[in-house]
Amino acid sequence: MSQIITQFFVHTSILVLILQSTVCLSLQNDTISVGVVIRDPETITSAKQNYILRFFSPPNTTNRYVGISFSLSEETVIWVANRDTPLTDSSGAITLSQDGNLVVLDGTNQTIWSTNLTTSQSPINPVVQILDTGNLVLREEDSGDTLWESFSHPTDVLMQGMVLSQNVKTGKQVLLTAWKNATDPAIGSFRGGIEVMNGIPQLVTRNEGRPHWRSGQWNGLIFFGLKIMFGSFLEGFLQVKNDSVGNFFYSTPPMNVFFTVTLNSSGTTTRKVWDGVAKRWNVLESYPENECDVYGKCGPFGICNVLQSTICSCLRGFEPANEEEWGRGNWTNGCRRKSRLGCGDDGFERVRYMKVPDFAQPFPSRVLDECRTRCMGNCSCIAYAYDGNIGCMFWSDTLIDTQDFGDVGVDLYVRLSASEFDSQKERKLYIIIGVVVGFVCVSIMMFIAWWLIVKRKGSKAQDSIILEAGQMFTTDSTAIILKNESNEINIGELPKFTFKMLAKATNQFRVTNLLGRGGFGPVYKGVLANGKEIAVKRLSTDSGQGMQEFMNEVIVISKLQHRNLVKLLGGCVEKEEKILIYEYMPNKSLEACLFGQFNNLHTHGIGRGILYLHRDSRLRIIHRDLKPSNVLLDQDWNPKISDFGMARIFGGNEEHGSTARVVGTYGYMAPEYGMEGRFSEKSDVYSFGVLILEIIKGKKNTHYFNDELSLGLIGCAWKMWNESNGLSFVEESIASRETEEEMVRCIQIGLLCVEESPNDRPLIQTVLSMLSGEIVKLPVPKQPVFAENGSNSAPNGSTQQYVFSNNELTLSVLDGR
Repeated sequence: MSQIITQFFVHTSILVLILQSTVCLSLQNDTISVGVVIRDPETITSAKQNYILRFFSPPNTTNRYVGISFSLSEETVIWVANRDTPLTDSSGAITLSQDGNLVVLDGTNQTIWSTNLTTSQSPINPVVQILDTGNLVLREEDSGDTLWESFSHPTDVLMQGMVLSQNVKTGKQVLLTAWKNATDPAIGSFRGGIEVMNGIPQLVTRNEGRPHWRSGQWNGLIFFGLKIMFGSFLEGFLQVKNDSVGNFFYSTPPMNVFFTVTLNSSGTTTRKVWDGVAKRWNVLESYPENECDVYGKCGPFGICNVLQSTICSCLRGFEPANEEEWGRGNWTNGCRRKSRLGCGDDGFERVRYMKVPDFAQPFPSRVLDECRTRCMGNCSCIAYAYDGNIGCMFWSDTLIDTQDFGDVGVDLYVRLSASEFDSQKERKLYIIIGVVVGFVCVSIMMFIAWWLIVKRKGSKAQDSIILEAGQMFTTDSTAIILKNESNEINIGELPKFTFKMLAKATNQFRVTNLLGRGGFGPVYKGVLANGKEIAVKRLSTDSGQGMQEFMNEVIVISKLQHRNLVKLLGGCVEKEEKILIYEYMPNKSLEACLFGQFNNLHTHGIGRGILYLHRDSRLRIIHRDLKPSNVLLDQDWNPKISDFGMARIFGGNEEHGSTARVVGTYGYMAPEYGMEGRFSEKSDVYSFGVLILEIIKGKKNTHYFNDELSLGLIGCAWKMWNESNGLSFVEESIASRETEEEMVRCIQIGLLCVEESPNDRPLIQTVLSMLSGEIVKLPVPKQPVFAENGSNSAPNGSTQQYVFSNNELTLSVLDGR
């Protein structure tokens, strides 16, 4: 009998263990399956233990809620289910209902919250899972289809991978909604998310429907109303996209850190990041940051500046709408116009460094002047601004929520009556008259002093050129004559940039922004206040040769414009600083990106740029330093020739020149130039031929030597082509029988360009016709110079001065030989 009882207990124990195991299988750590009930205080946790679905009570209350918390900081609640219907005790439960909804039940099994799937959405085999992103997902287990997720129904916290959105057609939004207060997660007064006005998205926080704060317009890179973004992008914080059916999305892409964006009950949006060492949240930004960030603080046509003792003022041409209220510090009624607009004879006042107003109406344009013309031609247009990514922005009703950022921002052009400018013209006239009179007096005195000195010492003819400060230079047909120490440098009609502006754009010329360096000086990547990316060439203060290149580049490229030449955007000359600003080339240089990816379109593009320099521009330019690092690639991989510091301008019928000062890079120099200092259009053709061969071989001429054949790149190309084995010269990854004919033809064209005698080389326009196939039958190239030993060394015994380039992204370095 005792044995039977013992067996009964053994079998019973086994049955209990089996049942427990079954429950454990049904209730995995991160899922809720059909029939499983989670009762307070039970929890489920994401697979990597990052997030917990649990019951909790906010501070100073016994009410219970179901929410998701950050596991390392459980008081950080990122989502609440029953936020408007709290449980009053600890008898609540979470489960899947018969219709497949996730529900929260009270102690009487009454549903107080549900995912509210419709009957048509009801899953056959539902399962709920908490993911390691913090997202709670209800899905059909068999198909894997997601039926509901907490990320699509956020409360007050934006997480990585979560999306706030607006459908422009329907107006439907996914928003953050703040808690009522710190102890009550019910929906409060503040809502925040992405709002789209006239196709331009921005982030907006509203208080009971009224705007409380806005980020300013999104231009594809930054929000205009976030001052910090003009200095640096907030990595991992910003991602605004739109689709073809009218939806705009704002999200925070996943990263290897934990951070949140929270809208609290007082309307403040705060971005925080988790400090894993200190085990705490660090605040990165909060908005509104100050009084001026509050929407419309200074009312219509008012301008807010937090650094002023009285933060609100009126735009020029406007006055307080209510002087008494304004004097008491109540600026809500804003300002009114002093003089009515006359439409046709109005003018525009430029207001710099602004958070531009709300309600902008965009118009695509690439030219600032077009914005002015369009606004002037429309009597209802009261202001305009320009951004390189958006184009023109117009305002036609009121200017609201405008802020003075001080040193960054967008320029706003405000329409004013012509009478507003008349008084200013009178004041300027008086100033000009005073300055002119003073200048004339000083000039007369200086002339008298000079005349007395000349009379005393006598005049003497000078064969040399005398520059300011008494320095004397002899003329050289290849050099720009200038005083190295000159602080007065004329950069002509180029747009002027301030040093402060460029320092901000390049993050104070930080090394992480460095693109390259050379004899001219370092080159940095920068981002202007309007979000435009630029390349900033900063002249080294100790670089005499760099100064000459600086001036040469200003003189040459400022007069050139072609799709295959890098565009010069402006310059900066302040005290010792000499800086040139270029369009930024995101795909680096031919040297960095093109080897191993032969594309005949690129050779055509480079050739068209050279043809423009030689024949089609208003100046005839010999580049003298064509090489892969001086061919940059834009975002569409179009080649653009850069670095004109060593270029030479030909005038009249001049066909060639000579110099005792050779500049350029060995390996790309034509023999007559490197050895004798003679240069012409054919010198650039030689360099272009080297480029063609480099692209085909996938190797740099200066770094290639065939040990087996004892040949350099050019000699190797000629030998293999001459032996009808041209395909063996082609880089392996692009060599194929299908492209053999084209490749061999390009090798032959390259060899024609590197002929020893300039007279044997084709003109660049002929080279382009060869590449395009317009010239079918090609001449037979002769054996090129240095073909036998591969030498690219400098000529021995030379007493000439040679200036070499370091073959990096930037310019030349001085190295006398």
